Amino acid sequence: MTISESILQINDLHTTFYTPKEQLKAIRGINLNVKKGEILGLVGESGSGKSLLMKSVLGILPDSAKIDQGEILLENKHLESLTHKEYQRIRGKDIAMIFQDPMTALNPLKKVGAHIVELLMRIRGFRKKEAKLEAIHLLGQVGIPSPETRVGQYPHEFSGGMRQRVLIAMALASQPKLLIADEPTTALDVTIQAQILRLLKKLQEENGMSVVLITHDLGVVASLCHRIVVMYAGMVMEEGTVQDIFHRPQHPYTQALLDSIPRHENSQKQKLKVIEGTAPSLNKLPKECPFAPRCKKAFERCFQEVPHSRQVSSTQQSACFLSEEVNS
Repeated sequence: MTISESILQINDLHTTFYTPKEQLKAIRGINLNVKKGEILGLVGESGSGKSLLMKSVLGILPDSAKIDQGEILLENKHLESLTHKEYQRIRGKDIAMIFQDPMTALNPLKKVGAHIVELLMRIRGFRKKEAKLEAIHLLGQVGIPSPETRVGQYPHEFSGGMRQRVLIAMALASQPKLLIADEPTTALDVTIQAQILRLLKKLQEENGMSVVLITHDLGVVASLCHRIVVMYAGMVMEEGTVQDIFHRPQHPYTQALLDSIPRHENSQKQKLKVIEGTAPSLNKLPKECPFAPRCKKAFERCFQEVPHSRQVSSTQQSACFLSEEVNS
C-alpha cells in the first residue's frame, strides 16, 4: 500500500507511560494503515492498547504518557511532532472522535443544540442562526425524531442510544476525513447497538469518510468493517480483511476471540468459550510472544523471542511463529 492510498499511516509507533518509579511501554512498535473510504475494525480485549493508540493519533494522551518513537501521518502530514495549537486545528476538522460514554462527553448544563452550534461556528465558520439550522439538519440526519424540538433539550432528556446519536452528529458537524469511534455501542442494548452500527455505516458511505471502529467484540465488526486489526498487549497480532479474519484466522489469539463469540446455533446448555488466563499488565510485559502464556499452541520458540508480523497472503499479516511454518 502506498501512502497515497492511505488517509492514516502509523509506522513503528511506541507510546510509553512515565511514572516516578518505572516506564510502562503501552504501545510497542505498531504499524497500521487506514485506507481512504474504508471502515477499519480495531479489535482486542480491554487493556490491549486500542484506545491509547488512537489517542496517540489524536494528540490527547494523558500527561504521564508520550510518544517516544515512530511516525503518524495523516494524508502524508506528520502529526507526532505537532504543537498543541497545530493539533487543535486538525482535531475536529480532519479527525473526529466518538467517545464511549456520551454522558461524560456532553456537558449536562448545555443544550444538545448548543454543543453542535459551538462546533459549527468554531470549525466551519457558521454564523449562529445558520449553525442552529445545520444542527437541526444533523440531528435529523442521525435519526433523532423532531430535531426542531430536541435541539433545545438537555442531554439528560435523551436516552442512551439518542445521546450516542448526538455524539455522532457532533462528529459529523466538522465533516471529518477520519472518524474514530471508541466502543460507541458498549453501554447500549443489542437492538439499539445494531441501529447505531447501521447508522455509522450509512453515514460513512454517504460522506465517503474513513472510520476506525474500536471494539473488544469481533462480532460487532463482522457486517460493518472492510478490514480488521487485532491487538494484544500493545502490539498487532493479526491484520486482514473480514473474510480473512473470520474464515482464515492465522493467529491463535484471533481464533480464541472468534471462539468466544456467542452463536445462535449453540445449545443453551453449552458453555461459552473463554480465553484462559489474563492479559499481561504493563509493568510485567513479557520479552517473548505476549500471548504465549495463554496460548494452547505455544511451543518453545514462543517463550524465547517476539514474533514479527509477516505477510501470509496479499491481504493478511500475522505475528505468529505458527504462520511462519505453515506459509514457509
